[in-house]
Amino acid sequence: METFHVLNGDCLAEQLKQTSINQNFIICRECLIEGDLQAKYIADFWKIRAEFITKTYNASIEEYYKITVNEFEKLTNLPENTKVCLWFENDLFCQTNMWFVLYLLKEKQNIQVFRVFPIIENKSDIWKGFGIVNTENLEQAYASKIRFQQKDIDLGYHLWNAYQKNDLNKLKELSQESSDCFDHLEEVCQAHIDRFPSDNTLGRPENMVKYILETQTKEFQEVFSAFSEREGIYGFGDLQVKSIYERLLY
Repeated sequence: METFHVLNGDCLAEQLKQTSINQNFIICRECLIEGDLQAKYIADFWKIRAEFITKTYNASIEEYYKITVNEFEKLTNLPENTKVCLWFENDLFCQTNMWFVLYLLKEKQNIQVFRVFPIIENKSDIWKGFGIVNTENLEQAYASKIRFQQKDIDLGYHLWNAYQKNDLNKLKELSQESSDCFDHLEEVCQAHIDRFPSDNTLGRPENMVKYILETQTKEFQEVFSAFSEREGIYGFGDLQVKSIYERLLY
């Protein structure tokens, strides 16, 4: 049975090349934690995502389809009787991407889907994921993979639907469900809900950046490091934090 690995980014692909794990890689190059997600059909979804990415990250529409959409389309074209291993971390950035992958995989027949968790030895590093593990840890993580049962795939599918619609009540409800394939689900869903306070005040990420600016530093790299240390649950990269930083600073 052929095995494919869906990876959370190109850095992990480079790490896995140093292991004995086969290199049938499908790389998730999206940031579904931001931007418009509202679309009924997948073709429309790619269109609005392409528009967002090109406006936000100075890329071309052609590049988006070539680099991002082509990778996701490998999922819809998987042959039958294959194994699919999802290498995603537990932070919100990774989880939203993984929910979308499960949405794409839900109708696939005769495949086995597995979750590969990063092996984290210190609790303080829980949100740092695969970036801090070594080759041996990656091999161990793969050997310890957990198979998604249908109920787990269904949960991922429904999480994506609730997230896409920004149905925070439904997301809260789903976060209470128990699954061996999702770690820290309630905590991560709450972190997303905290981005949208009901009183229209600043969300949790903005409040943290504001606090750092007022009490520690206004140098961006230091702000980014402090935010990542305190709010690693979001998995924000420098571009996401910089967007908040610039809105608050200027």
